[in-house]
Amino acid sequence: MNSSHSGTPKLKLGTRGSPLALAQAHTVQKGLADAHGIPLDAIEIVVIKTTGDQILDRPLEEAGGKGLFTKELDSALIAGGIDFAVHSAKDLPTLLPPEITIAGYLPREDTRDVWISPVAPHPRDLPKGAKVGTASLRRGAMLKRMRPDLDVSLLRGNVQTRLSKVASGEFTGTLLALAGLKRLGLTGHATTILPVDEFLPAAGQGAIGITARAGDEAVWAQLAPILDAATGIALAAERAFLSRLDGSCKTPIGAQAQVQDANLTFRGLLLRSDGSDALEAAISGAAGDAAQLGEDAARSILARRPAGWV
Repeated sequence: MNSSHSGTPKLKLGTRGSPLALAQAHTVQKGLADAHGIPLDAIEIVVIKTTGDQILDRPLEEAGGKGLFTKELDSALIAGGIDFAVHSAKDLPTLLPPEITIAGYLPREDTRDVWISPVAPHPRDLPKGAKVGTASLRRGAMLKRMRPDLDVSLLRGNVQTRLSKVASGEFTGTLLALAGLKRLGLTGHATTILPVDEFLPAAGQGAIGITARAGDEAVWAQLAPILDAATGIALAAERAFLSRLDGSCKTPIGAQAQVQDANLTFRGLLLRSDGSDALEAAISGAAGDAAQLGEDAARSILARRPAGWV
């Protein structure tokens, strides 16, 4: 892209309008501008309102699942209103419209969850029956598994909204992704960073994913310099695991793949929504077999899942 020519078409970047989504969009905008030596304003940020941002009174799984955060962005991509869209990778549904594909991911941020509470340094230290807010089935089930007595209640809204509801005492605590707090400059709010072996992250947590039109080679070529291969490999395993287990937002699932050189190690977890039971799988193998490893881990869990698990 030659920015010195005034007729150069702008690249249009689609994003949700939340503070975190905008922080991620600006990261991508700056990365592309630096990689191509073009001014920031050669990449236009187009804010698109999504249904998921507007429905805050009920859990996502009741309102229609993860696609609520991507549907309007997908429509804008297909219609040509934007050239690519920036997402939190954990919001990307396992099935995308055939016209759209994931171009890749930025280098991954820290994947851990953080505990935020003025009352207790860790969920296990909370008073009996304490009210904890989360919108995540995974976090809710993990909390109940650790502390069946807790009152785990729905807490939706952007990061700032959730923090203010804990600060005001409406909830005794909440769990958020460390990556989001880092991107917003809000890590000072973290009470405790939770170890991965205790709170396995969501598939895709900490990664920024970019979707583009299938076959739009010009846009793909523009995006290529900022994409991270290792993150793409890890996410291939995590998304394959999710897809095999029907990770539609209706099932509490944790997954994390780590890539080192040519090797991949993977850990996956399926929980009962009330936290009363959990099944885990760990697997490792060649990074080139990432998706297969994720599927194999899911199959091993499905083979052990008792009938009637919900």
